[in-house]
Amino acid sequence: MSQNQEPINPKLPDPALVTRTMAEVAERGQRIVADFLKRQSEETASPDPFNIGSAFMEMTTRLMANPARLMQAQIGFWQDYLTLWNSTARRMLGEQVAPVISEPKGDRRFKDDAWRENEVFDFIRQSYLLSARYFVNTVQGAEGLDPKTAQKVDFYTRQFVDAMSPANFLLTNPEVLRRTAETGGANLLKGLSNLLADLERGKGRLRIRMTDDTKFKVGENIAVTPGKVVFETPLMQLIQYTPTTEKVLKRPLLILPPWINKFYILDLRPKNSLIRWAVEQGHTVFVCSWVNPDEALAEKGFDDYMTEGVLAALDAIEKATGEREINAIGYCLGGTLLATTLAHMAAKNDDRIKSATYFVTMTDFEEAGELGVFIDEEQLKSLEDKMQKRGFLEGAEMATTFNMLRANDLIWSFVVNNYLLGQDPFPFDLLYWNDDSTRMPARMHSFYLRRMYQQNDLVKPGEIELLGTKIDLRRIKVPSYMISTREDHIAPWKSTYRGTQIYGGPIRFVLAASGHIAGVVNPPDSGKYSHWVNEQLPPSPDDWLAGATEMAGSWWPDWQRWVTALDSERVPARVPGSGALPAIEDAPGRYVRVMATD
Repeated sequence: MSQNQEPINPKLPDPALVTRTMAEVAERGQRIVADFLKRQSEETASPDPFNIGSAFMEMTTRLMANPARLMQAQIGFWQDYLTLWNSTARRMLGEQVAPVISEPKGDRRFKDDAWRENEVFDFIRQSYLLSARYFVNTVQGAEGLDPKTAQKVDFYTRQFVDAMSPANFLLTNPEVLRRTAETGGANLLKGLSNLLADLERGKGRLRIRMTDDTKFKVGENIAVTPGKVVFETPLMQLIQYTPTTEKVLKRPLLILPPWINKFYILDLRPKNSLIRWAVEQGHTVFVCSWVNPDEALAEKGFDDYMTEGVLAALDAIEKATGEREINAIGYCLGGTLLATTLAHMAAKNDDRIKSATYFVTMTDFEEAGELGVFIDEEQLKSLEDKMQKRGFLEGAEMATTFNMLRANDLIWSFVVNNYLLGQDPFPFDLLYWNDDSTRMPARMHSFYLRRMYQQNDLVKPGEIELLGTKIDLRRIKVPSYMISTREDHIAPWKSTYRGTQIYGGPIRFVLAASGHIAGVVNPPDSGKYSHWVNEQLPPSPDDWLAGATEMAGSWWPDWQRWVTALDSERVPARVPGSGALPAIEDAPGRYVRVMATD
């Protein structure tokens, strides 16, 4: 123990608490096992659902084909280990020594002071980091792998390395050991209860609780911007928000969120609501609140999201406001839908959308980032078999995929907090939204994954035909504003940048700091996250960034200047329900309240 640390006086376990917990485990465990067995009987379990085995077999074969290189890597690893042994021994003798290796900046797994102050835990931490570096570097050094296989091997190696962190285990986590001694093991009993609760939530599958969901209710303390649902189809409710200015911009604003998640990421709280902010800037804001589909909507396709989503919304907005021309925003998949619809409209000489804004939107999927790990023929067939039986992709499966992209933050940190430390998760609106997952209609999702992610057909002129029209993104001539984010793990910015070389018409590309959510939902008052601008659009994203100028703060005001420069005419404010479309119900409406577990 370090001289700076206070001695811990272990507390003995409470026998009554242990007895009650074990009785509870037995009773709840029976129900969990029954749910699990029922689920297994309904599904055909694949021994290798992610098709990992063949990728690692090929990687191993490539590594063994160059034994000298593998031996060199092993020698380097053991040299690092000997250096660590020597460093630790010197430190135990009282010397001040620099660490052999340190965790990356922002890695919060080792934030407890004991990881550095205690010689034993410092050795465990550095030993793990050396091993992790060795594993990752070795698989990345395998020569001759095709890019898809190399990406899959690298991704799942990092998943394994993250899972094996000493922070994830009782006996090698100093914070957990200290809490166990202080509470007499009550933290582990509470953690076991939390684990059982999460297994019950998932009906036999582990569904980790990330936040205290009892503290949030849609329409009461999140998604509270005033408005009315003025129109609906089987796929969406159209919300029109109540104006807060006497005059509003003549062109209404239509926002198309992704239906992979719910729209209220843009309306979490008043202080960070993009919807509320846009209303305050004088926009008449309409938002598509997508339905959380069940088996009855299994045959809804991408074309239906065009007709019952975008095109139906355009007709409804004209009835509600009398305006034919609008500005449109598409977020992620909503942006892909916007681009696809614009190409269809261009072919039909339909010019109602006068400007298009794309939030972190991919249309060229050649380099789709780590989500591409989940897109190969074997995995797609397995997924389609499941969807064929149910009619949809379960929301929990989609959520698990996204959580794996940030496993340390969205999986393992909660394993430690909830199960080892025995703490309840902190109430956090963003994580509540993240856990409020949505289902995907079988036909639409299969089309999206195969034709766009796997085959990259959307970027090929005429390769995709929707509603009898061949889609060619090059026919899009409206002014476009593209916002991407530098640390985006879902829509890599260099992939979204490819759109600048596809669309016609004037284009403004802006790069924001942070990631897929925080970089977009970044209100001016927060003072967070800069953004980069560059009027030139060279073919290479690296060249664009090299010539870009970094600007402090949010990109929202830049977008407002851009969109009002296109048309700044103002008219008297429009009250939802006062036009040709009467109000159906208060915002946020019924559709957004339907949960994937319902």
